[in-house]
Amino acid sequence: MTTETPLIPREILFGDPERDSPVISPDGQQLAWLAPDEGVLNVWVGDADLTNARPITQDRDRGIHVVVWAHDGRHLLYIQDEGGDEDWHLHAVDVHQGTDRDLTPFEGVQARVVAMERSSPDRIMVGLNLDNEQLHDGYLLTLSTGELEKVFDNPGFVQLLADTDYQVRAAVAPTPDGGMPIQVRDTADDAWRTLLDVPADDALSTAPLAFTRDGQSLWVLSSVDANASRLLRYDLTTGQARTVRSDPSYDVTDVRLHPETREVQWVSFLRERLHHEVIDDEVADDLAVLEQAERGDVSVLDETFSDATWIVAYQRDDGPVRYHRYDRDHQQLTFLLENRPALSSYELAQMEPIRLMARDGLELHGYLTTPPDVEPRGLPTVLLVHGGPWHRDAWGYDGEVQWLANRGYAVLQINFRGSTGYGKDVVNAGDREWGAKMHDDLLDAVDWAVEQGYADPDRVAIYGGSYGGYAALVGATFTPDRFACAVDLVGPSNLKTLIESVPPYWEPMVVQFHNRIGHPEHDEDLLWERSPLSKADQVSIPLLIAQGANDPRVKQAEPEQIVAALRERGIDHEYLLFEDEGHGFVKPDNRMRFYAAAEAFLAEHLGGRREP
Repeated sequence: MTTETPLIPREILFGDPERDSPVISPDGQQLAWLAPDEGVLNVWVGDADLTNARPITQDRDRGIHVVVWAHDGRHLLYIQDEGGDEDWHLHAVDVHQGTDRDLTPFEGVQARVVAMERSSPDRIMVGLNLDNEQLHDGYLLTLSTGELEKVFDNPGFVQLLADTDYQVRAAVAPTPDGGMPIQVRDTADDAWRTLLDVPADDALSTAPLAFTRDGQSLWVLSSVDANASRLLRYDLTTGQARTVRSDPSYDVTDVRLHPETREVQWVSFLRERLHHEVIDDEVADDLAVLEQAERGDVSVLDETFSDATWIVAYQRDDGPVRYHRYDRDHQQLTFLLENRPALSSYELAQMEPIRLMARDGLELHGYLTTPPDVEPRGLPTVLLVHGGPWHRDAWGYDGEVQWLANRGYAVLQINFRGSTGYGKDVVNAGDREWGAKMHDDLLDAVDWAVEQGYADPDRVAIYGGSYGGYAALVGATFTPDRFACAVDLVGPSNLKTLIESVPPYWEPMVVQFHNRIGHPEHDEDLLWERSPLSKADQVSIPLLIAQGANDPRVKQAEPEQIVAALRERGIDHEYLLFEDEGHGFVKPDNRMRFYAAAEAFLAEHLGGRREP
């Protein structure tokens, strides 16, 4: 990258957004959004045109990152944990009185919203693992009083689905072999029966979605008897299913249901980009207007009760997210806000879809981003590995990608086997391949980038968080000759201790880990062989490790095992521990500290630019 290209300050890339995530009140008269107040992300509320804006929460610690309107139009709901422990508490803020109540004030308990129904606006259904830390029971919560009434004792389900009367009538019941069959019942007094037998191979791509308005049919996403997840409509009386939309290679990503009728309006597939396929002709013109109005992938985030006004977002790869209010009656789009408007002052890089063949013939998809204004030849390169691993990289704005490209690196993202979105054949190809074929896919992507001339083979870093952090540790220990350095963010170093220490509410489905990674007793040798800790003495490249002390998924012991081994062997490394964070860094000061360290680390070992 030329020295004349301005550095984008880390504060603009990784600080809190200026304003973000607008949601509209049921009557369309007010908006709520997230924005900093006294340096911490809080909920703001104002009129529909953003006037009369005021903060309505007073968080001074971790900030608030998700907010929705309750159907009563009076309360805003958000969740908050403590220090990243993921024991979520549900809060309600009265927009008239400004009072903020913790509706689930139980220590060590995680709240989940199960259902919110327009027909009963003062009540919502929440799941709480109050009586059994492994299982979430169903509670009816009255917003006006805060009263909690237990209405469903969970016999062993990992997902609950309620109908429009708040009756839990569909659920997912894990089996000892890793299957996830969908159970249904006609009323709360009837016995459960199996609607769809879901074997282990389909468990990550099959789930109940929602009941129809009359409660007689169930929308289901399923890959059973197919490769990719399809949208099905099950008649609960006959048990027969009708396929609504499918793609042979791509899973259904999202389904838009009419908020009142519960009928499908469109189905979305995330291919190289996001594509919507219209089901309901009444929205065809609306989608056409929205897709032509701006560059980027459009999503509908919220709507009024009348469904006459939508809040839409445009996701671009080279600019901030742009939010609009859309008037369906007049097909009129009104700009509201950008989440990071300061980005518009800089030239950002564009993300190009790529595809390549793995060494065993599996087709892999991903993205390559190169710095603007330079020839993309022989560049220092960062292999940026996504977490999960049951997740995928997608097109759109990514702060880390833009940061790396701005500093002069090519950024290579590959959806290796085990990634979701491309059908179960790709997901299941990753079973028991941690540190093996999954890592080979990453190496094959690097080889592709070198062969195409984009990457300098002597200046490639491997970098990632969660599973991506594990992959970085594998790169540093299994194949250190392939990388110049590695950055691990909250990645496990010992697969046996990782599986043995999962959060209690993951225990009912831990057999998925046994099937897809290995069993800590039966496969102890395999897990040790695939663990970076087992080869810590082979580290011969610079290594940066960062961890949150309160991480409930990848415990602090994971990095400290390998850090201790590195120290014992006198191997050079850097270790950053954040005492008030969990699985990833939420607080802006912590993000700034981490990215400053990572930027200096990469600049030293790859030769890219750094902010003074």
